[in-house]
Amino acid sequence: MESIGTVLYDYGDGLYVNLTNKCPCRCSFCVREQMDGVGDADSLWLKREPAAEEVKSLLAERDLSAHSELVFCGYGEPTERLDVLLSVARYAKEKRPDLPIRINTNGLADLLYGRDTTGDLAGLIDTVSISLNASNAKNYAALCRPQFGERAFDAILDYAFRAKKVVPEVVFSVVGFSLSEEEIAICRGIARRLGVAFRVREAETGHREKGRQL
Repeated sequence: MESIGTVLYDYGDGLYVNLTNKCPCRCSFCVREQMDGVGDADSLWLKREPAAEEVKSLLAERDLSAHSELVFCGYGEPTERLDVLLSVARYAKEKRPDLPIRINTNGLADLLYGRDTTGDLAGLIDTVSISLNASNAKNYAALCRPQFGERAFDAILDYAFRAKKVVPEVVFSVVGFSLSEEEIAICRGIARRLGVAFRVREAETGHREKGRQL
């Protein structure tokens, strides 16, 4: 959709939804600092944010049976547009009830909205993958540079704790190349303590080099 930019893109077996370029963090390792697009997208920089009905129209043109999951993840924090995300997820579930739906998030939605947002995900979202990325509040603030400062870290832990009550799978992830083995081990322990899964991510490779900076 030329007037908007790339909203849907393929990455592996998944179909990804790029809702916004807004984000409350400025992570030092962010992939969008290095390249314009991932997957089959030449660029994930939006010309404007798509309305929910526009995203649904794009999904209606897709064969969702060709994908293993629908993932809300683009060049921004998807929960910045939580109402649109939920509306699109509801439509996707109606179109293909067995399609797993995942959100890749920084886990700061509750701070963004000033309320517990995890209950909104019940019955719509199958997996919430949360970027933990540090073992304590000070390191998180230095690495991810959230607009909320050091209080962001505890908010992420609280978000994960509440999300696991309403979402089938909650995962903490860290970027492996940005942390020491000791810090990764501490993060793994945090995930174990909260009863959520844990994953180490590596850098994006083989995609288009970035031609602009934030």
